[in-house]
Amino acid sequence: MITARGPVPVFDHLLRLTDRRGLFEHARLSVPRREHGYCVDDAARGLVVICRESGSDFNLRRLERHYLDFVLGCIQPDGTCHNRMDAEGAWLDESSVGDWWGRALWGLGVAAAHAHSETARLRALEGFRVAARQRSNHSRTMSYAALGAGEVLCVEPAERAARDVLRAAVRVIGPIAADPAWPWPEPRLRYANGTLTEALIVAGAGLHDAAALDRGLVLLDFLLKIETRDGYLSLTPVGGRGRGEVAPRFDQQPIEVAALADACASAYRATSDPRWLVGVRLAWSWFLGKNDAAIPMFDAETGGGYDGLEAAGRNRNQGAESTLAMLSTAQHARWLSGLR
Repeated sequence: MITARGPVPVFDHLLRLTDRRGLFEHARLSVPRREHGYCVDDAARGLVVICRESGSDFNLRRLERHYLDFVLGCIQPDGTCHNRMDAEGAWLDESSVGDWWGRALWGLGVAAAHAHSETARLRALEGFRVAARQRSNHSRTMSYAALGAGEVLCVEPAERAARDVLRAAVRVIGPIAADPAWPWPEPRLRYANGTLTEALIVAGAGLHDAAALDRGLVLLDFLLKIETRDGYLSLTPVGGRGRGEVAPRFDQQPIEVAALADACASAYRATSDPRWLVGVRLAWSWFLGKNDAAIPMFDAETGGGYDGLEAAGRNRNQGAESTLAMLSTAQHARWLSGLR
């Protein structure tokens, strides 16, 4: 996976986790746990990662079809979404508007812009329009949705549904806090913190809203500073982080690294300011072993990502979320190496 020209993502483990129906959520070590079934959260993330890959590789295009079908299949006529499906193909939940709804919009927005056939792009756009009829009052849910909306605007600049989603996300995330020492709009950092900053950046760029863009950049700068320790990332753990809480803290999740890398890449594209590239480098270095446990967080031969960084090392299970987080960050690192 590591070459003289930078990282080359390896998709062997993602292929192992995927069958004709979808992407298995969990693994015991590298073996898929079929009994835990599938979820839209991971299929949407998978759609984002696979649509970024160019070329006509048969296996990757097969994954793209499977993930797109799965995400479209979760959406109900009113725009609400199912999330969890068992191994036999039965939905296990009532459709609603949770984070998975936002992630579905994210995946569909990316597919509408970057899927490898016109038919797939049109199907994704139609699915996006249906799901975009709904709204959530939760900042992270709307932030995920905003990422998809921003992608749609790149190819359909007049798309009203996407613009409305972006405006709603900016409102729900809210203003920067008045205290310059803690500008974060919540009393604690929680999860997907980078996604909140990226949503504001994407909305600011897509809507030509300079205030939203500036708000996202200020919050991303704060997040990078508070999550960098001795020259490497020391992430907000599962339990969150508040003012005055000293790093390192555990467990740290790879998905947080990916969200930070995504945000930094979007910040660079919006501003051309090279300082944001530092965050991308730090994120990839975290997977390489520059982290609080000084241990690599992926299998370079198979492309499997480990499920969490713990005080004693790593959780050796290689589930879909962590594998996709690592692959996404590797894609950004590959892009970064191409800028040099």
